[in-house]
Amino acid sequence: MTDEPTGELLLPILAKDTGPAREWAAAAQADQVAAPPDLPQGDTHLNVTRTFCFVDLSGFTAYTRAKGPHAAVRLLGEFRQVTRNVAAKRGVRVAKWLGDGVMVVGTEPTPTIAFGAHLVHHFRNSGLKVRVGIATGIALLFEGDDYIGEPVNLAAKLCSAAEPGEMLAVTDTTNLPSWVRSEQDISVRIKGIGSVGGVHRLKLAI
Repeated sequence: MTDEPTGELLLPILAKDTGPAREWAAAAQADQVAAPPDLPQGDTHLNVTRTFCFVDLSGFTAYTRAKGPHAAVRLLGEFRQVTRNVAAKRGVRVAKWLGDGVMVVGTEPTPTIAFGAHLVHHFRNSGLKVRVGIATGIALLFEGDDYIGEPVNLAAKLCSAAEPGEMLAVTDTTNLPSWVRSEQDISVRIKGIGSVGGVHRLKLAI
């Protein structure tokens, strides 16, 4: 008996490593194989402009109570699998998992918006919707593998403030994907920050 293919297989794609450590090395223009005395001194801190996207499963705790832990784990597994797959295809990077959420980093706003919108689209008819917060700005690339700064915190707060199935963004929306629309600009009151104006409320156009 032979196993029949269950779906289309994609050929492997080779791409350069674009992780934070390599980003730091490239920006610092350091000789990566230099002798110890010749390696640049100082801390590995670097200011970079990035678009940060936070996505979480809205109401996951209530879903777990209603459906049970096994159903919740299956949904969480699907969320992570879809997130990894879509992130790879959109050219953004999963920075860290946050329980029932994720932090993603992109070098450009438009693909990062497309990533968040893709997850909204995928889960819109499921038992649980996602909400998305996006912000672009300068952050500190700390020790080669973490980002610290105002846009990181803002994206996380916008995610918490978003309604299920909604995206809130403080970023350039000039070149939105054709299947995403900006409904209106609003002000959002965020705990610890105050009122933030110029927040784009994004929705699916499909």
